[in-house]
Amino acid sequence: MTRYPRWKFFLLLGVLFVCGLYAAPNLYPDVPAIQISSAEAGGQVSDNARARVLKALDEANLSRGEGEQVGTSWLVRLDSNEAQLRAKEIAEKTLGRDYVVALNLAPTTPDWLRTIGASPMNLGLDLRGGVHFLIQVDIDAAINARLEAWAGEVKLLLKDENIRYRNVEVTHRERPDGVVEHGVRVEVSDATAGDAATSLITSKLREFTPKDTDGDAATVELILTAQALKSIQDYAVDQNRTSLNNRVNELGVGEPVVQRQGADRIVVQLPGIQDAAQARRILGRTATLEFRLVAHEFGAERAMTGVAPPGTEIFPFKGGGRPVILRRQAIVTGDEVTNAQMGFDPESGTPEVNVTLDGTGAHQMQRITGKNVGNPMSVLFVETKTEQERYTTEEGEVKTRNKTITEKYVINVATIQSTLGSRFRITGLDSPAEAAELALLLRSGSLAAPMFIIEERTIGPSLGADNIKAGFNSMVLGMALVVAFMIIWYKAFGLIANVALLGNLVIIIGVMSMIPGATLTLPGIAGIVLTVGMAVDANVLIFEQIKNSLSSGLKPLQAIDAGFDRAFSTIVDANITTIIAAVILFAAGTGTVQGFAVTLFIGILTSMFTAIIGTRSIVELVYGRGGRAPTKLHI
Repeated sequence: MTRYPRWKFFLLLGVLFVCGLYAAPNLYPDVPAIQISSAEAGGQVSDNARARVLKALDEANLSRGEGEQVGTSWLVRLDSNEAQLRAKEIAEKTLGRDYVVALNLAPTTPDWLRTIGASPMNLGLDLRGGVHFLIQVDIDAAINARLEAWAGEVKLLLKDENIRYRNVEVTHRERPDGVVEHGVRVEVSDATAGDAATSLITSKLREFTPKDTDGDAATVELILTAQALKSIQDYAVDQNRTSLNNRVNELGVGEPVVQRQGADRIVVQLPGIQDAAQARRILGRTATLEFRLVAHEFGAERAMTGVAPPGTEIFPFKGGGRPVILRRQAIVTGDEVTNAQMGFDPESGTPEVNVTLDGTGAHQMQRITGKNVGNPMSVLFVETKTEQERYTTEEGEVKTRNKTITEKYVINVATIQSTLGSRFRITGLDSPAEAAELALLLRSGSLAAPMFIIEERTIGPSLGADNIKAGFNSMVLGMALVVAFMIIWYKAFGLIANVALLGNLVIIIGVMSMIPGATLTLPGIAGIVLTVGMAVDANVLIFEQIKNSLSSGLKPLQAIDAGFDRAFSTIVDANITTIIAAVILFAAGTGTVQGFAVTLFIGILTSMFTAIIGTRSIVELVYGRGGRAPTKLHI
């Protein structure tokens, strides 16, 4: 029998059992693998393709595991990162364009653990390896695009109210203090029209405030308010972040990080991704489509002159073909696309993209195509690229700056056979890879502004393994020193504290493995090492109180009770302040700081549990059972 409530023993055993069970998968590390998927959306990997890949890998003397089905993909495990890269190259050469081969990591967790949902902790970029991008959003381009739209609204407002104007233009002017004022300038016929225009525009468009035009009453100068500028900036960054997040999800990355940094930057971290070129291409591209009617009444000869008739534009055909004259007004754009999937034309076998429009886009497509049955319609591909150009400052210093280039070309012209609705297909694509990438970009949503990748870092798997080894060694060394100190200073009670310390580690790892969004990073390991010391600190407070109680003449069991009771409030107060600090770190920090805060928060809670309940349970088992009171405590 023991004096301690039995339910606390069962609680401790239950927590240790569950956390130990969910911590167990971390003993089974992921292994390198190649993942093979059909280039056709939803397609399966054929038996013939599997056999050819396995035969090619065997001929290259690569040590491999048996292939296994994972969803619609097929996975082959390799024994090293070098073998993985070589296997990817061989598989791509063997299968050609019919299949997509990607680098991946395969779990080795036993099936019986996977059936209960147990899986290893997610590892961050610094531990698993991968790529890191710092992306700059072109806020000036976002502001200019929004101002151009507002300038169009101003023209419509003036026209509706019969206010005659000579010109409406977007302005960007730098004040003497360096602040750039963005706005719209309107030139009207006279002062009366100027007053009417100012009153009308400021009442309808609250984002603008009028500016003095130095006595020129026939000119209306409207400046964007600071609040409107911030709104444009926030929308551009948040919309781009959402689009990037969608693209990252399409890459199938485990535990990616896509978050805003500062006023106009976005951080993207892709753990486990080793093909940095593919990630850069997917993230950096800004592509969309416009569906336009062909101005068929103008012949090809007129297009060759390069002079577009009124209301039209001339664009080159893909691959250097003859130019095409298109109507300036688009029927629908990529903004109205709700879904896009790659497929193959059942008749010709060529790649295509199956597109689904939203309600607004479907109505517009149905209305326009219904009136133009028998006329040609085109698909215009619009891509914005960023390049760095060198320029010389007034002081003669050579610098580089980002330059935005927009390319537009026609990828398809087809005759409208019947009225189109919300679903149709796009052909004229060169390869399944091009079709798959176009479908991805359409699905992920449009960008509110161009972006520039200003920083790129690739962390190899070997460096991640080195970080894991260094973190593990630091944790082992820290624990060894703590264990030695506790045994030397507190004897048997020190040994009890060390057992509780091991239990604390098991609970931390188990809890982090159970939380879906928790990711272990190198700072996270530092947080675990810190909680090891803090867990022992709680035991030190308890043991010192027990020693003081013994010195004051209390009997051993009374000293144990007094020590735990007196230390309780101190332990809770000290840990609550640390928990508050961890919450603030998580709320205000980003990336690795948040990783540290999460492990610190979990570690504080588990250390309180093991110090107050875990250590007490073991002490009671050693000294409080059997009905006989101990005459001496080894402390």
